Amino acid sequence: MKIGLRILLGYFVIVALAGILLMRVFVQEVKPGVRQAMEDTLADTANVLAELASDDMLAGRMADGAFAARIAKLEHRDIGARIWDFEKQGVSYRITVTDAKGIVVYDSAGRDVGRDNSRWNDVHRTLRGQYGARSTRSDPDDDSSSVMYVAAPIRDGLGADGGDIIGVLTVSKPNRTIEPFIQRSERIVRRWGLVLLGAALAIGLAAAWWLSRQIGGLQRYARAVTEGERATPPRSAGEFRELGLALETMRDRLEGKQYVENYVHGLTHELKSPLTAIRGAAELLEQPLPEADRIRFAGTIREQGERLTRTIDALLALAAVEHRQRIEQPEAIDLAALVADAVADAGMRASEAGVRIESRIEAALPPLRGDRFLLRQLLGNLLDNAIDFSPEGAAVGLSASTDGAGVRLEVADAGPGVPDYALDRVFERFYSLPRPRTGARSSGLGLSFVREVAALHGGEAAVHNRPEGGAVAIVRLPAT
Repeated sequence: MKIGLRILLGYFVIVALAGILLMRVFVQEVKPGVRQAMEDTLADTANVLAELASDDMLAGRMADGAFAARIAKLEHRDIGARIWDFEKQGVSYRITVTDAKGIVVYDSAGRDVGRDNSRWNDVHRTLRGQYGARSTRSDPDDDSSSVMYVAAPIRDGLGADGGDIIGVLTVSKPNRTIEPFIQRSERIVRRWGLVLLGAALAIGLAAAWWLSRQIGGLQRYARAVTEGERATPPRSAGEFRELGLALETMRDRLEGKQYVENYVHGLTHELKSPLTAIRGAAELLEQPLPEADRIRFAGTIREQGERLTRTIDALLALAAVEHRQRIEQPEAIDLAALVADAVADAGMRASEAGVRIESRIEAALPPLRGDRFLLRQLLGNLLDNAIDFSPEGAAVGLSASTDGAGVRLEVADAGPGVPDYALDRVFERFYSLPRPRTGARSSGLGLSFVREVAALHGGEAAVHNRPEGGAVAIVRLPAT
């Protein structure tokens, strides 16, 4: 499982558990919270009504006094209220009054007059000067049938503390009347809980994608470095940027060490042959020799010295290109002018070899940006190879054309072509084939330089044999 997916799953599990627990707590607290609010309201109402009913209670006309008449009219009042999208048309209170013994002397519903309610907590506790309330089911098997009862004492008003308790007024209200409000609150809590979970999931996806992208970029960079490709650290911020810079520094140091080791081995191998020839010729020159032999051995020393110089120059040029990861200041390249300069530079060598150079430039080439000097050296190396492998009187073709969204450079010769066994090795450092005219080998660094310059520009290089004979070197470069 990828790290981004693991991070997302872990994050979402934690958020989901926290969200579910929080939702359950909220939902579980909605019902008791609403009922507590209703009880508080009933307590206020009961005490207010108890004060209003005290006169009729003292006069003994509780059932047919002014209080009872007012309550009877209240039953027919049209409230016409809209509370939280719910219509409320009538009063849902039921009011009962008991005497000092707990016997019901008034019932707004007209059902329980004469009943002994002294055993119920609301009446029992209130008659003893305590707060009395209860919640009782009308149907023992149906929780929704529960009714909340809150009582207040009716006093005679003769003492400083309000007097003796002469009765109890109880206000009751079915809990089902507040059920719509409870259900609405629960729906809102659940809805917003799901919204929060969705938002948490979206944030988790974004965070996991970002982390996965940063880690994936570093992983691809590390893999490219391992495979020896040119790569730059991915764009990032914070710790990931510091990690990318640390990886780049580590790569530079490791590549520098390996680069030196490889070059020391290669250079040692390449310099051994000319140094052996120079040393042999120098030893022979220390002895008396005929003039012709002296001139021949001195020429050998000069040729091998020039070979060493060319090899070192080629190594330095290749090292400068291989060490670069990018072109720091690319410039617009005029390919027509670049090709003309490369042909002019190679003109004298071509004349000495009896070879002509034919160039063909497509009219509307896409724009190209890069390092003009390196691209000119690239063309120079390809032309040098083509001249060396072309027979006298042949033509070397140089063309520039559109290749998809980029540019295609081709340098073709009319020589014997590349042997099949060498096609996969021509770009190897220090690998070279004997020239047809002289049998000599080059430093084997020219095509390596071509490949590195092409890669530095984001392109690629290849060598193929042509059906009509000879070989063609192809370089593809992306346009800007």
